Amino acid sequence: MNILSNLIQTYPKTRIAIDYLFVLIGAAIIGLAFNVFLLPNQVASGGVSGISTILKTTLGLEPAYVQWAFNIPLFIAGVVFLGKQFGVKTLVGTIFLPLVVFFTKNIEPWTHDALLGALFGGIGVGLGLGIVFRGRASTGGTDLAAQIINKYTGFTLGRCVVMIDGLIVLTAAIVFDIEKGLYALIALYVTSKTIDLVQVGFGRSKMAMIITSKQEEVRAGILNKIDRGVTKLSAYGGFTDHERPVLMCVVDQTEFTKLKQLVETLDPSAFVVVMDAAEVLGEGFKRA
Repeated sequence: MNILSNLIQTYPKTRIAIDYLFVLIGAAIIGLAFNVFLLPNQVASGGVSGISTILKTTLGLEPAYVQWAFNIPLFIAGVVFLGKQFGVKTLVGTIFLPLVVFFTKNIEPWTHDALLGALFGGIGVGLGLGIVFRGRASTGGTDLAAQIINKYTGFTLGRCVVMIDGLIVLTAAIVFDIEKGLYALIALYVTSKTIDLVQVGFGRSKMAMIITSKQEEVRAGILNKIDRGVTKLSAYGGFTDHERPVLMCVVDQTEFTKLKQLVETLDPSAFVVVMDAAEVLGEGFKRA
């Protein structure tokens, strides 16, 4: 991603081209996962694809046509709420995803085990959606509605997808059977987690809040021995009401043990609170 960031900074107009490339790649992954994992195993894991799975099984309707039909009003909603530029990219995804579904419909299923179909179908759809979202777009359907909710509520995209698609999964359980509904829930859960993973990335960092009576020694040790920045926060002890500055430091997970040993060596009585930092942007970490 650093290569892409450097390219975008050097040639700002490449941002648009990269966004469209993400949309096409993500839509292709979703379409393929739908045909080789989800549809043949009747796993309706939410979204317009889930609706098309139900209608294909019950009425014999072509999934690609169903997806185009449902995506039109949702595309209009995207233009209204998310802007014209977003709408153009979404139009590409809205058209291209069902096109991939149509042209890959004759590919032999990669598994006839419903559990494997749910797991790997969920991963495929989540990976594709995560890539499309990184392109600041949508493939249409209920994931577009998820983007709208995400914009105005702050919920994660994965959580929005789960909330919207719950009704479709329930419908699948009624139309097929409870077992297929449970498989759909598995796929939906895996999809949401994969989306969040693609959005946030594989890297994990730790944020440490350090309260110590030897703050200068600890600060210098972090700066010089771990080569990480430190922020001093103003704080007061709740019991003594005395000023007790807090040192805040973010390190890679691989550096955390070194930080812990450093603080313990410099001040064994230091009070340290450690939290996971899912995404860190800025100097020393990945760029926005």
